[in-house]
Amino acid sequence: MSKLNKLYDLVINYKNKYSKEIMVAGRAGSSWKTYSTDEFVETVESLSKGLLAKGIQKGDRIAIMSGNRPEWNFIDFACNQIGAATVPLYPTLSNQDLVYILNDAEVKLLFVSNEELSVKADNALKENNLELESFTFDDIQGRKSYKEVVELGKQQNTDLTPYREAVGLDDLLTLIYTSGTTGKPKGVFLSHKNIISNVEACNHLVTDEYKKALSFLPLCHIFERMVVYMYFSKGVQIYYAENLDNIVVDINEVKPDLFTTVPRVLEKVYDKVVEKGKNLTGIKKSLFFWALNLGLRYQEPQKNSAFYNFQLGIARKLIFSKWKEALGGNIKLIISGGAALQERLARVFWAAGIKVLEGYGLTETSPVIAVNSWKDEDVKFGTVGRVLKNLEVKIAQDGEILVKGPSITIGYYKNDEATKEAIDEEGFFHTGDIGELTPDGFLRITDRKKEMFKTAGGKYVAPQVIENKLMESTLIAQVMVVGENQRFPSALIVPAFEELEKYCKHKGIPYNSKEEAIKQPEVLSKYEQIISQSMANFGKWEQVKKFILLSKEWTIDGGELTPKLSLKRKVITQRNEENIKQIYSE
Repeated sequence: MSKLNKLYDLVINYKNKYSKEIMVAGRAGSSWKTYSTDEFVETVESLSKGLLAKGIQKGDRIAIMSGNRPEWNFIDFACNQIGAATVPLYPTLSNQDLVYILNDAEVKLLFVSNEELSVKADNALKENNLELESFTFDDIQGRKSYKEVVELGKQQNTDLTPYREAVGLDDLLTLIYTSGTTGKPKGVFLSHKNIISNVEACNHLVTDEYKKALSFLPLCHIFERMVVYMYFSKGVQIYYAENLDNIVVDINEVKPDLFTTVPRVLEKVYDKVVEKGKNLTGIKKSLFFWALNLGLRYQEPQKNSAFYNFQLGIARKLIFSKWKEALGGNIKLIISGGAALQERLARVFWAAGIKVLEGYGLTETSPVIAVNSWKDEDVKFGTVGRVLKNLEVKIAQDGEILVKGPSITIGYYKNDEATKEAIDEEGFFHTGDIGELTPDGFLRITDRKKEMFKTAGGKYVAPQVIENKLMESTLIAQVMVVGENQRFPSALIVPAFEELEKYCKHKGIPYNSKEEAIKQPEVLSKYEQIISQSMANFGKWEQVKKFILLSKEWTIDGGELTPKLSLKRKVITQRNEENIKQIYSE
């Protein structure tokens, strides 16, 4: 990869080195709308000129509220080549947070994807007596299309070279607002240097054999966005799935070599595969579970014996090849982030010949701090990989992970107090995560500092580790461990209701509704058994003693999950206050 001095160099390098018939593609009904490199560059150039004609200057902020689609890239690169910064907005933002961000970032223009989001933005602005010019990606009657800015740009005779040359590495590239679960959202200041240094440090993850990627994690989040920049740096074609509704069809149509995901998606894939295996009969069923159990025993590639590898070769040919077919047939690599990946999932997918690379980072770190590699000698299950070579990580006395380097934010926009709290005098960013470095240089995360709690007996409990163990059961869809200042930990559990219904049918237990099923004594007994088995290797003070089954799934739209599917613990705790009181009053 040629040296980058500003982010737009990615586009210049792509055109010079890879120029393709399909550079990016987006869903258009039942087909795909594709853009060649020439079309991509021409659109971005015209947009830049159009933005300048509308009075946009270096340092101005432009907001994007949209799912994943090529237009996201058009606006992003059109802004960054003239020194304007983008402010990504999650489509699920509340009106209150949406208006706060637009105000705080002093946004000059807004681009939204469709009519639904246009109405949402209109309503939020009207409620707060704000006016802001907005454009849509979809063609909607009575609304301004982003194509108007493209056409305006085509009429200009502007030389963009001086604008590009005026952009510096330390200039603001994007303001990303972290979800305001504990107050107002904070704008993370990320420069061209922050992002570029992370792209360059992660570049080894994507080799020339990877030709095509599917992108479905939100581009609003820095994880997917940085990886997409990495795809551009390697000449990888990108197909955008605007949401997860059609993801199975999208995967089978695109047949990607790689994609990024969050652990929850992999858990669902695994659970569905296991369920199909359970429905097999005779020798096919025996072979399936022989292969599955073999895969769950998979160790780091160099540690497996010759006999194990011989058996694995058979399992891959007979069983695991079908896993790859279900993911399009060409899948070689999956990058997982956003939350802790169950170790057994990493092992079994690697065994299947699908390398799942678990990484770790935060918005403030652009985002990757550490990541496992596809190389046989450079992966360690149960860890988030080696720390990137251009970063320095140290573990504080209380176990908190501190990091320093070129991809770390200089701070929060217009929020000196929060900046001082997060970045110490030595320049180390305090991640809020607890972890340890192994003797061979791999980073292991044990929990979120803020999520750990003390029981009444003064013992610390790390809920994520317990939750990940419980989630290994196919009958558990979601779980949150509680117990701060209580005698013992307990769990709020959302059952995997499809699986529970099948279990009830098999056992002859009545299942007329979710609400009724979770009260059945036999069902409660089954979950007691699951918890008891899961707690086998935990300390006495960590044992989950009681639980409550909930009939309603936690969702992003419901406000219980962040856009990357992490639990909003405070929200869930508040909404289940009575349930938690009930647990500890008995």
